[in-house]
Amino acid sequence: MAGAVSLVGGRRPIVALDELHHYPQWKRFLKGLFDTYWKQMQILVTGSARLNVYKRGGDSLMGRYFPYRMHPLSVGELLHPVLPNEEINRVPADIGDEQWVRLLTFGGFPEPYSRNSQLFSRRWRKLRFEQLVREDIRKDTSIRELDQIETLARILVERSGEQLVYASLGREVGVSEITARDWVSVLSSFFFGFRVSPWSRHIANAIRKTPKWYLRDWSGIADAGKRNETFVACHLLKAVEFWTDVGFGEYGLHYVRTKQKQEVDFLVTKDGKPWFLVEVKTGDRHLSRTLVDMQKALNAPYAFQVVMDMPFINADAFSSDAPVVVPARTFLAQLV
Repeated sequence: MAGAVSLVGGRRPIVALDELHHYPQWKRFLKGLFDTYWKQMQILVTGSARLNVYKRGGDSLMGRYFPYRMHPLSVGELLHPVLPNEEINRVPADIGDEQWVRLLTFGGFPEPYSRNSQLFSRRWRKLRFEQLVREDIRKDTSIRELDQIETLARILVERSGEQLVYASLGREVGVSEITARDWVSVLSSFFFGFRVSPWSRHIANAIRKTPKWYLRDWSGIADAGKRNETFVACHLLKAVEFWTDVGFGEYGLHYVRTKQKQEVDFLVTKDGKPWFLVEVKTGDRHLSRTLVDMQKALNAPYAFQVVMDMPFINADAFSSDAPVVVPARTFLAQLV
């Protein structure tokens, strides 16, 4: 690098480095680049989950970076493509029918969303699946049972929003319970899906160990109820990870379920305490009794029954501490 480049107005240029982790000495290179030129440029490094190796061994990047977890497009991002300076947008806006249907139908990954085509979307999902199993996992892990992990991935495509029973998954795939658990972790690390853990504090007879599974791409889910729940789950995960990454606090995403099968789809925590509950419905506007009871049990400040088919209402969903029925378009517009 022969010299520094400055922009009109004195702003430092941004140097973007994508998939840098495929270079064997990437951490050493990045450390040297930063230490030499940090006053003259801003450095943006993007890549897959394999970038998490910066936390282990080798040349330390401590004090030189802030990590941000990236997510597909969301209602909030489409409405407000500028980083917010607070958790909740108190002035929700309507995304509009066309964008709402497009996001729900084609998902939040930029290419299928922008193409707005069923033919392209199906081909894109097929190629993404094949590349994940046959290229990324083969190249970046020690797993060689690609046929079996592909079978597991296909099973998980059909089970978004369901509890993960690793022993059962292992039997279906022909591997041990431990291997099934490890492979689900691998698929999660490659952003195929994510797990939501149960919350049990202050809930009598609550399930404590069994997580739920959600796909990162809701567009291919045939069942409307599962697709809607996954759609909201992805929005909530994006919000809690963004709020944590930018330093607003420590946030978590959970679900609540008792052994008597009383369940609320999601609980968002803030600094280890319940913050708000979310129950997802397709069209039911009758307030869930379980949602009311769980808010009392957890002493959560907010509780929402988020209805996908309700039209947008221009109101702050967080203005009431009582459980409320709210349109998904209103509620999600207040997140990132």
